[in-house]
This record gives sequence, C-alpha cells and structure tokens, in this order.
Amino acid sequence: MSPPPGPTAIGIDVGGTKIAAGVVDGTGAVAHAVRRPTPGSGGRDAVLAALADVVSELRAHGGPRLVGVGVGTGGVVDHARGVVLTATDLLPGWAGAPVGPWLSERCGLPVTADNDGNTHALGELRFGAARGRADVLFAAVGTGVGGALALGGALRRGGHHTAGDIGHVAAPGAEGRRCSCGASGHLEAAAAGPAIAARHRELGGADLALPAIADLARGGDPTAAAAIAEGAAVLGRTLAGLATAIDPDAVVLGGGVTDIGPLYWEPLRAAFAAEPFMRSGAVPLLAASLGPDSSVAGAAALAFDRGTDPHLEGNR
Repeated sequence: MSPPPGPTAIGIDVGGTKIAAGVVDGTGAVAHAVRRPTPGSGGRDAVLAALADVVSELRAHGGPRLVGVGVGTGGVVDHARGVVLTATDLLPGWAGAPVGPWLSERCGLPVTADNDGNTHALGELRFGAARGRADVLFAAVGTGVGGALALGGALRRGGHHTAGDIGHVAAPGAEGRRCSCGASGHLEAAAAGPAIAARHRELGGADLALPAIADLARGGDPTAAAAIAEGAAVLGRTLAGLATAIDPDAVVLGGGVTDIGPLYWEPLRAAFAAEPFMRSGAVPLLAASLGPDSSVAGAAALAFDRGTDPHLEGNR
C-alpha cells in the first residue's frame, strides 16, 4: 500500500489494558492499525518503551508528510507540557511520566499528549458524531470512565487539567464502591466495565469478564442483565445531572462498554430521560460514531493542530 498523499499523523491511545494506534489522514481515517497489550505491570519505563516501539513500527507508513505524534492516555495530563500529573491504579506508576518530551526525544518527532477522554472527544468533534456542534459533553466507558467538555467547538481543559473528567464525580448508585483512584462513590466505581463485572459477582453470578457477561445477558440470563442495567442506569442519571448543569447541544457516549448494545443502551437512555430537565428530549444522547478509532483519530488531531494550539508553550 502506498503512503497517503496528504498530511498524516500517528495517533496512539494508551489504555489500562491495551495500546491502540494507527496512521491517520486529514479525514480521520485510520490505517495500519496496531493493537497490543499495555505492559502496565512493568511500570512507567515499560509503557514508554512500548510507545516508542509503536511509533517506530508506524512511521514508515506515514509517508513524506508525517507531521508528528499525538498520544491520549489515562490520568490527569498537563497538555501544554505533555506530562502525566496523576494516574489511577489502572496504570501503576504512570504519574509523572513525561510522555511528550520523552517520546519526542526518543523518536525525533513532535509529540503532543493529552488525557484520553479529551482525545476521544476530539476525534468525535473533528470527524464523528459531534461534528458541527458547539457545546458537547462527552463520555467514554471502558476499563475506566473518561469524559471531556467542548464549548464553542473547542475542548476546555480547565485550570487544573480536569474539565470534563466525569469518571471521578460522586454518582448516585455508586455509594461505598471503591474507585480506581482510591476513593469511593465515584461514577467509575459503578459504571466502568470492571465495576459491572464486580456487580455481577455480588448478585451471585460467576467471576467473568464483561464480554462473557454480555453474552449471558443476550441469552436471557437475568443476573447478567441486571448487572449491566444497573451500571448503565448510574451512568444515565449522572450524565443527565451534568447535562442539566452544562446545557450542551448534545451528549456523546462511546467506549467499549457501549458495544454491549440494546441491553446497555435501553436502561441508559431510560435513566437519562427520567431526569426532569432531560424529559423534553432537547439534549440528545448520541452514540459515538468512530468506534474504537475515536481516540486514535483524536490523538492524531492533536498532532495536526500542534502548530496552532494556543495551550502549547511554543504557541503562546
């Protein structure tokens, strides 16, 4: 396959269990996709080395107009410096990782890093379900729960890099449940994939991963269906409360947990619509349209925007 004729960027999504990456063109199309396990047990150095290996593998496919690398990662990220400030137990030892500067020096390419909730959102804002909308609340539900906020068509990161990070807000229905950040009662502690699996065990179900639980639910298993519905309803109520406060044009939801399908979306939409200010349907709850490529495409968009991003130190 010949390299793309236009500008390209390498987009990388660093999750708690996997690293996803690819070469992205100006339309958001992802080519030469790479998927590999995140070597989280090896600590920060192992994860950084894995990112360097991914860039080394993909740069030959970027063509002569490869502009750089964008990285979306869990944790609170200082986007201007490309440094992870804090991280949860999903990525042990990841706090303090100098993702941007280290990877740039190692690979000889400009590297821009951000929180993965922001990169998911940027992908949908630029190329997907939120394209053309100004004010959007985003959520991504997978191993953890991430989120982002766009106002006026641009991401808002806030004064402390946590704007839109909905996974760590207190959520009705999550009381007493331990979150990956060490606190309890947060949305992630009830709505993330591992949280749904834990609830399945509490209800008397087998110790299974979420895909197996979803299969059981599709086959009519009431315990599996209940665990999924409970997690979805907690998320729906929380999103409705946040949407009431923000009054966005839309709420966009993605992430691997949403791939469960109607058994997840129906209780989610019911809980969202049951809240008073959401009953009119004025704020649509939309499914992310880019699927697993959203964060990879959004991370690449960081690289495309590097020269004009006012948050980066060289552009101020």
